[in-house]
Amino acid sequence: MRFLLIALCLTIPSIGISAELTTTEKKTVQAVNAAVQNAGANYAGGNYDEAGERIEEAMQVIREAMADASPDLFDALVPAMQRIEKAHTLLEFEGVTLPPFRRPQRPDASAASAEKPKPTRRPRPSRTPPTPPTPPPAPETMISFTGAVAPILVSRCGRCHVSDSKGGFNMANFAALMKGPPEGVVVFAGDTIGSRLIETIETGDMPRGGGKVTPQELETLKAWIVAGAKFDGPDPAAPIGGASAATPAPSAPELAVQRATGQETVSFAGDVAPLLVDNCNGCHLEAMQASGGLRMDTFAQLLRGGDSGAVIMPGKGEESLLVQKLRGKVGQQMPAGGRPALSDESIKLISTWIDEGAKLDGATETQPLRVMSMLAWAAAATPEEMSQRRQELSSEHLELVTASGGVLESTTTDHFLVTGPASSGTLELVGRLAEEQMKTVKTVVSDDAGEAFFHGRATLFVLPNRYNYSEFAKMVEQRSVPAEWTGHWKFDGIEAYVALVATERDEEDDIANRLTSPLVSLAVATRGGDVPRWFAEGAGTATASRKGNSRDRNARRKTESEISEALAVMNSAKQFLDGKMTPEQSDRIGAAIVSSVLGNQRRNFDSLMRNLDDGKSFDQAFLESFRATPAEFIEAWMKWARGG
Repeated sequence: MRFLLIALCLTIPSIGISAELTTTEKKTVQAVNAAVQNAGANYAGGNYDEAGERIEEAMQVIREAMADASPDLFDALVPAMQRIEKAHTLLEFEGVTLPPFRRPQRPDASAASAEKPKPTRRPRPSRTPPTPPTPPPAPETMISFTGAVAPILVSRCGRCHVSDSKGGFNMANFAALMKGPPEGVVVFAGDTIGSRLIETIETGDMPRGGGKVTPQELETLKAWIVAGAKFDGPDPAAPIGGASAATPAPSAPELAVQRATGQETVSFAGDVAPLLVDNCNGCHLEAMQASGGLRMDTFAQLLRGGDSGAVIMPGKGEESLLVQKLRGKVGQQMPAGGRPALSDESIKLISTWIDEGAKLDGATETQPLRVMSMLAWAAAATPEEMSQRRQELSSEHLELVTASGGVLESTTTDHFLVTGPASSGTLELVGRLAEEQMKTVKTVVSDDAGEAFFHGRATLFVLPNRYNYSEFAKMVEQRSVPAEWTGHWKFDGIEAYVALVATERDEEDDIANRLTSPLVSLAVATRGGDVPRWFAEGAGTATASRKGNSRDRNARRKTESEISEALAVMNSAKQFLDGKMTPEQSDRIGAAIVSSVLGNQRRNFDSLMRNLDDGKSFDQAFLESFRATPAEFIEAWMKWARGG
């Protein structure tokens, strides 16, 4: 983090010391600034201990000066104090132990003037009084969610994200909108830049299908977010779409989710969910308009039932409406639309699951059934079966990106399927460089299982230019990627891939550097089905940073700056773990956390990896390895990083 500290410590603004300071106060400011600058010079030379001593010297001068300081002196020292706070955190990363530093309170002006006489000054010409601060808008001028924002969302986004859940994102009510899709929050109160909802509209990525958000509508959405993204309706869970919100259906007691004990003979995730996904899709799963009001996109929706009430009676399989509809005993037999009826064996499987309590053995009741069933299949699949499935998925993805219909080149290595609209020479080059990078990957995740390393070959999508890379993200992942990205990774339990830009004109070192971080992240993520993204992403970023060279100096400086900025807005471990920070901020905090773990607690990290390989959940593996829960560990890390 050398370059960030240099930027922070050597670029103290060239602002003249206020003439209102006394001679002693001016000397104090000069002494503090000189110590901070000296710290930066020592850090640049790798003299971290000496840099720490200079920062400690500056802290001591400030503590002594604040005993009887004036407000003017405090204001003059603020820039230096800001740099001390940031330098304090970065030096801690280098293993330098410093006493805690907390910025003192600004002295009271009236008390200071009573204790210390000010120098005599000439009368100054009168000035126009400063404009008083603008008062907060009156309630009637605030942007109304129900009156102004909800109609825009229904009109422009309703077909895909209100009536449906395209990309796993549904905003049928305010609560769902603020929760966001599985990959994270899309609305951050007060922050239009960090809010993905605004970003996807401004880039033209959303809405799709020809509709456009007008400039006036966009300004309304921005103004609502800036004002705090507040809700002004009676119920955050009420539908936002028109009359249905005003006349909600009579509520029925919802069934409580019961977790499986392991004694059941039928698995919901492995046996029942695949049947529902294959036979109910289009009418009750991923449907524009759920037939009979019954949605089955998630386990929770299945339990909730439809317009006719609950379709499941735990303990009573044959009496449950779901089984009776499948057998054709009540109304129209399901599945409808000309689809063949389920076999007696399949219906019996569902009925037995209900008889055994209709219990859930998937991750959560809100996890999409399609994802749940895929994860259950993946857990039982062999590496060879997984490789075959990933090859099929890669062909489907590339059909979306390359409309020409031509045959695409591909090649395989020990660990990878390398494919994409690049030349065969580029694919061979990327495959070779990726295998070379596995030496670095295996310093983080120790495993030499060949094709089984990623539980099947991982896919490398090689895109020849930035346009193809952007199209891949839009068409395959339904999202836009930051302009500076040249590669990223994804793992969802089945799919495990890296997408990157590469051509034969690129330097081999540049391609290799693009591969390091996502390959390490992918390796960590594939150790278990519930490894959080922040941990896997952090491991990749931290490893690439430690391996870094002069070619990626600017990128590392930018990353380090973003870590400090993210740390400044991080309030608690819960905020971080609940996805209440922007994805970029979460990635940077994750990198900082895992970097400190790899540097100071490597034995614990290796223990965590072994526990994951043994099939333990991430939380259990983390607790056993670090003797703390992830939340407890991150709270302690925050205190350490801030010098507390």
